[in-house]
Amino acid sequence: MAKISATPRTARRRRRANAVWLLPNRPHCFLRLLATIPQISRYRRGLVAVPPSFRPTLPTSEERKSAIQPQTPSPIRDNEVETTSRQEAEEPQDPDAEGEAVAGKYWAHRHSLFSLYDRGVRMDAEGWYSATPEAIAAAQAARAAPAGLVVDAFAGVGGNSIQFAARGCYVVAVEIDPHKVELARHNARIYGVEDMIEFVVGDFFRLAPYLKADLVFLSPPWGGPSYNQTPMYTLDMLMPKDGYTTFQAAQKIAPNVIMFLPWNVDRSQVEELCWLSSPPLDFENL
Repeated sequence: MAKISATPRTARRRRRANAVWLLPNRPHCFLRLLATIPQISRYRRGLVAVPPSFRPTLPTSEERKSAIQPQTPSPIRDNEVETTSRQEAEEPQDPDAEGEAVAGKYWAHRHSLFSLYDRGVRMDAEGWYSATPEAIAAAQAARAAPAGLVVDAFAGVGGNSIQFAARGCYVVAVEIDPHKVELARHNARIYGVEDMIEFVVGDFFRLAPYLKADLVFLSPPWGGPSYNQTPMYTLDMLMPKDGYTTFQAAQKIAPNVIMFLPWNVDRSQVEELCWLSSPPLDFENL
């Protein structure tokens, strides 16, 4: 596991003086960011007012006969069958059913991902192979100051946010997938830390200019389980944007950044990322 600590070398002694502390005995104001969800309007049939002089036109006898006669069904064309099959193939699949299918491969590791899994923890298909193991998430959260404000930029099903909240931090969990946010909120409720986490449905890169915190935790998608088969994982393989862009966006939010990267990441790129920062940053390989 490679981790970047965004605390400057020259500011180690002044870390406590420069840190922004959130004291538990002082009231704090959190800005609730609500995703704009388009509402679906339901139209109902109503009555239409007509003038008294209106008289409906009655059908003739020939029109009535033609309406009674059975009509020969038109033959189904090949393109219509193809269109129907294509529509059936494009129907969205149930994410929970897909998650159950993927769970079989990772079932043996369920308690390493969430120790309270048997109490009803929920995950989707991506969560089974992208959630941070609980022991690693707890070790990363231990580096945060209690009562600090943490932004979890890619919250997923909530594993890292839960550990930061258990540490005593206030967490803003950002996730672009509404279904994952519901799963993360449910999992946080199981761990008893739901009140410490503010869940936001949105794009981290669009929200970043409006966020300020003490620490930003970055665990962007690595591209699926296939990352493990890559001899050398490079920062441009991160999703949805490369590691340089993601890290620079986080630096504008907080003075401290933790970036969770694959074990096979190119160390030279990570060191270069530290050198390009102003002032230069420490690189720790755990």
